[in-house]
Amino acid sequence: MPLDRRRFVTATGIAGLAGLAGCTGGPSSDDGSPTDTDGGGDDETTDTDDGGDSMETAAHIGMVYATGGLGDGSFNDQAQQGVQAAEEELNVQYQSAQPEEVSEFGTFQQQFAQSQDPDYDLVSCIGFLQADALSETAPQYPDQHFQIVDSVPMKDTDDDGEGDEQFDNVASYVFAEEEGSYLVGQLAGLLTTRSFSAGAGSTQSDSTNVGFVGGVESGLIKKFEAGYTAGVKAADGDVDVQTAYVGSFNDPGAGREAALSMYNSGADVVYHASGNTGTGVFRAAQDQGRFAIGVDRDQSVTKSSFKNVILASMVKRVDTAVYNAIEAEVNGEFEGGTTTALGLDDDGVAAVYGQQLGSEIPSSVKDEIASSRQSIIDGDIDVPTDPENV
Repeated sequence: MPLDRRRFVTATGIAGLAGLAGCTGGPSSDDGSPTDTDGGGDDETTDTDDGGDSMETAAHIGMVYATGGLGDGSFNDQAQQGVQAAEEELNVQYQSAQPEEVSEFGTFQQQFAQSQDPDYDLVSCIGFLQADALSETAPQYPDQHFQIVDSVPMKDTDDDGEGDEQFDNVASYVFAEEEGSYLVGQLAGLLTTRSFSAGAGSTQSDSTNVGFVGGVESGLIKKFEAGYTAGVKAADGDVDVQTAYVGSFNDPGAGREAALSMYNSGADVVYHASGNTGTGVFRAAQDQGRFAIGVDRDQSVTKSSFKNVILASMVKRVDTAVYNAIEAEVNGEFEGGTTTALGLDDDGVAAVYGQQLGSEIPSSVKDEIASSRQSIIDGDIDVPTDPENV
């Protein structure tokens, strides 16, 4: 990108980027407590430019992660996998920022956009909570390319107060979370209606309910809830779904309390879509000798100390979205104003059985779930995106 393409609207400068990023927390351990990162100093920002590459850098990438930060074993870590793969395979360099509050998103977005050393070719914004900030940032830097995961920011072109057109410099990537959630919901529904023991968990033979813990209540997270509930009901219409939203993606304590309440009310299985808050759900499952279902990554691997209660995870390939956007930028094929949707049919989402417990799940249950997966792909099962429609 030419260095004179920026339109500056603030005077903070890129010098503020490292300073502000340095105030954020580092990765978390399995129990949600902060941990040190390897190498001492690669926790808040990551600059991969070592100045010694023999090949010219293909692109500079700015990563603005979701609240909750790296180390969540879930959403942010999955995004990091994508940029790390691009670093290795596409010869890009990147720097990352980990906002602690939603109010910080716009600051980091703008400071990456303003930078001239390096000049960031693409700014990747992870999470739907960045949409409002990006709707302000994108038009101020019309020549800057942005990617956003989990949202489609819209601009109001006719002054009616409603967004009706995408920004030309923003590429949006969204997922069919409801499809993968349907499959893990069916798993929960099938197992809660039978006696099943594996690892540190077991079902109650007389159970009639399962649970769902969400982070911030929103249309996006309700897609997880809707798909999960639909899958549970497909397995057995008499099984109820307890639901709780804790209001945060980074509050393991609240996740634990919400899940404990559900287990104490008879739930055998609790599925979470809540980032690092879900660490508390896993802890509650171990406390009560019940089961949990992870999200975004195979959390029986990323949260391995809880693998003896994690039945499965609804994997969401945020890494694919990040990598594909970077690859398009490197190849000169970036398409702003577009939305890329990723579902079961293109492996954008998937139900992945737990590393320890997966082999214990009856083959008859797995067969039913495999059949449903194909029916969703074929269009024979229409999965709702709103819990009100289940």
